[in-house]
Amino acid sequence: MESATKTPQEAFLLKETRPPIGATMKLPGYEGICSYDLVEQMEYIFVHVVKAVDLPTKDASNGNSNLYAEVKLGDYKATTRHVKDVNPQWDQVFAFSKDQVRASIAEVVIKDKTALGDEFIGKLPAFDLNQTPKCNRQIHLAPQWYKLVGIDEDAARGELLLGIWMGTQADKIFPQACHSDAASIAGEYLLPKLWYVRVNVIEAQDLVLSDSHRLPKLQVLAVIGNQTFRTTTSAFKGTNPMWNEDLLFIAAEPFEEHLVLTVEDIGGLGRHEILGRCMIPLQQQERRLDQRPVVSRWFSLSRAGIVDESRRQGRFSSRIHLRICLEGGYHVLSEATNYCSDLKPTGKQLWRAPIGILEVGVISAHGLMPMRKKNNGGRTDAYCVAKYGTKWVRTRTITDSSNPKWNEQHRWEVFDPFTVITIAVFDDYHFHDYGGENDSGMGKVRIRVSTLESGQINRHRYPLLVLHSSGVEMKGEIELVVRFTCTSWINMLQLYSRPLLPKMHYIYPLSVRQLDTLRDIATQIISNRLGKAEPPLRKEIVDYMLDVDLNIWSLRKSMANFLRFMNFLRWFDQIYKWERPFLTIFFHILLTTLLLYPKALPSIIFFSLFLISIWNYRWRRAWHPPHMDSHLSLGDIDDPDDLDEEFDTFPTSQPSYIVKMRYDRLRSKGSRIQAELEEWATIGERFQSLITWADPRATPVFLLFCICTSVLLYFIEFRIIAAILGFYLLRHPWLRIIKFPKSLVNFFTRLPSKDDFMYL
Repeated sequence: MESATKTPQEAFLLKETRPPIGATMKLPGYEGICSYDLVEQMEYIFVHVVKAVDLPTKDASNGNSNLYAEVKLGDYKATTRHVKDVNPQWDQVFAFSKDQVRASIAEVVIKDKTALGDEFIGKLPAFDLNQTPKCNRQIHLAPQWYKLVGIDEDAARGELLLGIWMGTQADKIFPQACHSDAASIAGEYLLPKLWYVRVNVIEAQDLVLSDSHRLPKLQVLAVIGNQTFRTTTSAFKGTNPMWNEDLLFIAAEPFEEHLVLTVEDIGGLGRHEILGRCMIPLQQQERRLDQRPVVSRWFSLSRAGIVDESRRQGRFSSRIHLRICLEGGYHVLSEATNYCSDLKPTGKQLWRAPIGILEVGVISAHGLMPMRKKNNGGRTDAYCVAKYGTKWVRTRTITDSSNPKWNEQHRWEVFDPFTVITIAVFDDYHFHDYGGENDSGMGKVRIRVSTLESGQINRHRYPLLVLHSSGVEMKGEIELVVRFTCTSWINMLQLYSRPLLPKMHYIYPLSVRQLDTLRDIATQIISNRLGKAEPPLRKEIVDYMLDVDLNIWSLRKSMANFLRFMNFLRWFDQIYKWERPFLTIFFHILLTTLLLYPKALPSIIFFSLFLISIWNYRWRRAWHPPHMDSHLSLGDIDDPDDLDEEFDTFPTSQPSYIVKMRYDRLRSKGSRIQAELEEWATIGERFQSLITWADPRATPVFLLFCICTSVLLYFIEFRIIAAILGFYLLRHPWLRIIKFPKSLVNFFTRLPSKDDFMYL
């Protein structure tokens, strides 16, 4: 009911919270637990089913036994995997939330799954949960052997190795445990180490042409995995062509894929004739960390297929001249440049020492919207994914809950403060296999490390905003606790004077087109690797976290960036019009000080900036971390077709009349931007026209003004002139009686510009 009375802008704001995190809460019986000090401590009952020996089964002789253990605590039940052995080894851990278990005993039963049903083998005497020992994360309760009993508590054959204890999510075995309130376990993922592979195709020699009476058109086709690039057609028409072109690829360690080069003749009646081919393993190539030259090598070409180079030594064959190296001095960009979480070069030898530790506690989510239908209501199976640097983490999936609690804490090493951690919430469609749908994103949060104060705990509820064709929609809120701890202030301050990217990006810069193409390739490699992990991070998750569609043109983004620029210029206009009285009065004081102490001009300017910064300290962002602003990004625009156009396919799937309407609207809004750009260009050209004699009458007037001003300033101190002009321009609006443009403004607006050279 409270959220229903709020406006959309108020609902989208951050809310500071005070959760009972571990740093301020002591649980009885859990002394010494401090690794999970940013989240709420949660108690779990852990049951570790290790193995059993000497179990009696009817199908043991023919190997058809299908043994499993069943653990039951009240209404919650968990089963191990089935093992075809009379001495099964399961080694599985189950975690039951103490708050959800409404039972005082724990039961463990061993069964054999047969064609006729589950056959009872034996069970353990019931465990009294009130007598369960409490252990911290450093010392585990060692599993013990227990004799099995029958249904009537009589003796039975076999023993079971089992451990049961009370712990928290700080327990080191917690991430691998199967949870009673979750559909999947948590996971940590290390990104593959990516290298740029530079292939400089120099020339080829002794190519054998099938038709010697025509001039060939020779190209080199280079392939690494799914990456395919071609050189241009050689300008040398013969059997010894030259190209001297660079081809850039991305390869991931371990280098399982080879570089395959094929020399082709594309001029033979539309057919590509293969003149030679070679396969080159990447693992054996030179790894370069700086701009030093790479040694070139000759490789033998085979017409019939791929032949090892060593088998061709001493024999005649076509050859190709190459320079190949693995570039370790670059950072392989796989995410949006504005939201990079890692800026280190590939070569580990170039890494600097970390400057701090970033810790994030994913506490819970609140008010998540139902993502699919369930009986008479809705259902959401939510989990979080966080990415920073080379490590991604995924929380466990909380089933069928609009207010899931994770209370998981993760940490990363920080190498650069100008990096961003991204946390997103997803709905797990694959848990119940809902028609092969993809996991849908429910919103994301970005936090830049440089906006965090060292050692301060930031506890906020962040709104989960998703932009649809119908506008900005709030899917709920996520509660996060973030702490950045600086370990080296000297190294961190030195980073502010260093380039953002490794030096190879500036010595041999890559073009924008190359970066866009290679970023797509890097995203595909990461998606393939993380999709094979368990639990997998599928392609839709990786694309959502890496902002794959961020560079797609949008009219909304164009207008939002244009308004950002105009708002910056409006800051000066606010001072002039007394819309910010404090700053206007401050500039009056500054002018007065300059009038009295003109020699102290540089000192006064920097001291003024110091005072303004001190004044703005109480509104600093550390207390209110920056978050997505729907108004700044124009997500709350009134015209729904603007957003519908942004989510349209490429090429468009809309009918022609809608495309025509959107084109007309684009021309209308584009004319506004065009007019502003034209105005600023005209202002600059009018200043230039004063000294270029573009107007033979205005320039002499300007020269007369210059000579008079120079004489005037020689006899009158500049501080007096500056003070008079300053106070005149900053006078209060009540004193601006005349509304007509001033003479100097009229003179300036009559100056010519290059508009006269423009076509209508």
